[in-house]
Amino acid sequence: MTELDSLSTEDLRQRAFDKAEQDKDRGFFWELVKHMRGAQAIAAEDGSSGGITGSISEAVHVVRELMGKEPLGDDEPLLRARFIDYLRH
Repeated sequence: MTELDSLSTEDLRQRAFDKAEQDKDRGFFWELVKHMRGAQAIAAEDGSSGGITGSISEAVHVVRELMGKEPLGDDEPLLRARFIDYLRH
């Protein structure tokens, strides 16, 4: 077990976000969003007026999850692994 493995997901998120911000790595953030379940639900919307409200709600939820304002839920294992991988390289 490495030092990174022993950190909380929130600590990993903060370190990875700090690194990406310092490196101006927008691709890191885009990859995270693309793989979150909420973002996948937004992409599946049909564009109807009823779907737009759901899309906005899902988008807000995805951003809140990424920023640590809401629990990561089912996305946590995937995001945790991505944070660790990003910090190792």
